Amino acid sequence: MSVPDPITVMVVDDHPLMRAGLRDALETSGRIAVVAEAGDGEEALRVALEVQPDVVVMDVIMPVKDGLDACRELIERQPESRVLMMTASARLDAVIDAVAAGAKGYLQKHAGPEELVAAVVDVAEDRLQVSDKIVKEVFAMIRRDGRAVSFQPAERLTKKERTTLVLFASGKSYAAIAERGGNSPVTVRNRLNRIQDKVGAQSKQELVIWAVRQGLLDDVDAGLMP
Repeated sequence: MSVPDPITVMVVDDHPLMRAGLRDALETSGRIAVVAEAGDGEEALRVALEVQPDVVVMDVIMPVKDGLDACRELIERQPESRVLMMTASARLDAVIDAVAAGAKGYLQKHAGPEELVAAVVDVAEDRLQVSDKIVKEVFAMIRRDGRAVSFQPAERLTKKERTTLVLFASGKSYAAIAERGGNSPVTVRNRLNRIQDKVGAQSKQELVIWAVRQGLLDDVDAGLMP
């Protein structure tokens, strides 16, 4: 997909100095325009629905409504929204919580300006954005995960289910998958829920791990799917 020029961004953090620093770092790039700010999750939800920025850069821990709840509600009400979560935490479970809430990216607050801008561009292009360190931790978790929950073989999936899962596991949003298949984002979400039940995964994260183990992303790596 083409990247908007400039990319419009909303910055959400309960610390005014942090918001100012993020604004400066983003706008100095010349590619990004900060069009709105908010100091808590409740305000963020209201303003994001009104302004509809290309990307929402949002802190996780905030008063009134935290970033995860705000992200989850925003995606439910406006599935095409793209959220980049920012936090000081590097815990893998925090990353999983953010992705489960619907975020398209996760960045630690100590990231430099160039890394921040690159993350926003990735999210604007509808690509899942996580740091190399986090990716390595995820793959390490997959390798050492001995639970081997009674996952069912990939042959149980229909062609449509398989395509939907591959696109989701490769970082596509509900909206992007829906556009490709001529469906609605709600239809995509419901289909993924059915796939999750069918293969025996307990969460979307386990579903992605299952897809990797089954080799379903091999076609993507080989350039056979967009």
